[in-house]
Amino acid sequence: MTVSRRSTGAALAAGLAALLGGGCGAPEGESLTVVSWGGSYARAATRGYIEPFRVETGVDVGLEDYNGGLAQVRAQVESGNVHWDVVDLEIADAVSGCDEGLLERIDPAMLAAAPDGAPAVDDFLPDTLLECSVGSLFYSTVYAYNAESVEGEPPATIADFFDLERFPGRRGMRRAPVVNLEFALMADGVPVEEVYAVLDTPEGLDRAFRKLDTIKDAVVWWEAGAQPPQMLADGEVVMSTAYNGRIFNAQVLEDQPFVIVWDGQVLDVGQIGIVAGTRNLDTALDFVRFATSAESMAAVSGYIAYSPVRRSGQTRVGAHVEAGVDMNPHMPTYPDNMTRVLQNDWLWWSDNMDAMNERFAAWLAR
Repeated sequence: MTVSRRSTGAALAAGLAALLGGGCGAPEGESLTVVSWGGSYARAATRGYIEPFRVETGVDVGLEDYNGGLAQVRAQVESGNVHWDVVDLEIADAVSGCDEGLLERIDPAMLAAAPDGAPAVDDFLPDTLLECSVGSLFYSTVYAYNAESVEGEPPATIADFFDLERFPGRRGMRRAPVVNLEFALMADGVPVEEVYAVLDTPEGLDRAFRKLDTIKDAVVWWEAGAQPPQMLADGEVVMSTAYNGRIFNAQVLEDQPFVIVWDGQVLDVGQIGIVAGTRNLDTALDFVRFATSAESMAAVSGYIAYSPVRRSGQTRVGAHVEAGVDMNPHMPTYPDNMTRVLQNDWLWWSDNMDAMNERFAAWLAR
């Protein structure tokens, strides 16, 4: 069964805790436009399942980059000029897009079974299958620092990111309220399990923005996931929030002296959806089925440190294809990295995203 809009992330957390202790029929000659996050993730997706899908089906897959959000999807659907087919989505956008009728519904019965034949609905971890999208990976927003730019005792907690006295220098942060508000509250002493309850009050929201005020003048804002590693490498910032897989690739493939601080990581579920009104619906469904198989998820994890959301996929995680490094310790779901983890409350964000975007924009402009 798909997860209803009113469900929470509790089942996912429980499923993770427990865990941590098919063919395509698209005809040749067709084409798809797939939209994703660019950079090292797009390269991992291309090697993990886009090229294999091309080889198996003969479908010409064009890959485009974007920085997230629903604005472009909404414009296409409302105008009737849909030229995107499949889109990688943040989970709150997947929920909101489904509510607005911007995404096609996806029957979980059509998804690929596990390698042992178990139905997909039993193989996906809880809360990773939604009405209009399918979970493709676990990723985290963390912060990282350049070891060559930090003297003395290194930062180790989310509070250290906000401590300009002990750790002077500019900070990189995504130009968006999501995760920044959570980081601010955790840095201000709010226990992980209380973050969204506090954020759901006017006083808690004010508290988060007051904490952001303390470093606002030192922040360099980023929008694309490829920017934080470059900012760290160039010395533009001392620390930056970032997606864990982007930092991993810089560490392993570029030999950058970056260190991830896992304390307070915000764990999220990447989703893949189909734009409503696509002329290539059947082929798009075949692509989603292929991309969200256990084999494809494990293949992606061989190029970037994002973890499969299928039980059978997680057991297939091995070494990095090029560097030979064991990928398991670098995954956001690795037990040592989950000592203090916050599961993104996608329900809260789907209900509050517009209001938070407005307030965040007003705060930036002040």
